[in-house]
Amino acid sequence: MCKKKLISLLDTGIASAEENMRRDEELLDGLEGEPILHLYRWSFPSLTYGYFIRPEEWLDLFLLKKSGLDLARRPTGGGLLFHLWDLAFSFLLPASHPKYSTSVLENYRFVNGAVARAVETCFPHVFPELAPHEVGAGGRFCMAAPTRYDVIFQGKKIAGAAQRKGRRGYLHQGTISLALPDFAWIAPLLLPGVRQEVMGGMERVTVPLLESLLDLEGARKNLETHLLFFLQNALCTE
Repeated sequence: MCKKKLISLLDTGIASAEENMRRDEELLDGLEGEPILHLYRWSFPSLTYGYFIRPEEWLDLFLLKKSGLDLARRPTGGGLLFHLWDLAFSFLLPASHPKYSTSVLENYRFVNGAVARAVETCFPHVFPELAPHEVGAGGRFCMAAPTRYDVIFQGKKIAGAAQRKGRRGYLHQGTISLALPDFAWIAPLLLPGVRQEVMGGMERVTVPLLESLLDLEGARKNLETHLLFFLQNALCTE
């Protein structure tokens, strides 16, 4: 176990989806020195989408705006992701660090290995593992289709992520599923042609960690504490 601080914790608190994504992009552009764990929350229920996704192909943007759901593009790839009852975080690793890899898959394995250990510690009834390959298809909604090195339990997805590499290092944006979204609320926001695909995929492939939302905030804080601990240990080169 490392005895010295190897990671910089940045908790920027509550902000809009656009502001949270902008901060991550700025952190990547200016990355140097220590690795960073960026923790943040959402001012409103939010939905982020990957850099190359066209949200109008999946969502009724007029109804979405009326619903109060905050929409923003991520600086990373991947699909669309609801941020209602998840734990979202970002991890940045400089290219100069000994744990940095030129392999994107290896970087996924590195970060999600720490995520899996944090989940296992916080939820002893769950025995997470890293998906060895693509588990299933679920369109372009991130939590509807486990891919290699996502964190899974009994074949279903617990945590997923998207990454972006820059000349200074990489940005890993992760999410841990604490509870499934309210399908009755989000269903009208999805275009009819993709509604069943998305909702069916999320119910079939994603498993929430909490049975009740009563301890949502406590679960988030506990996971954040243990995620920092296991990332710190993973970064240790002693």
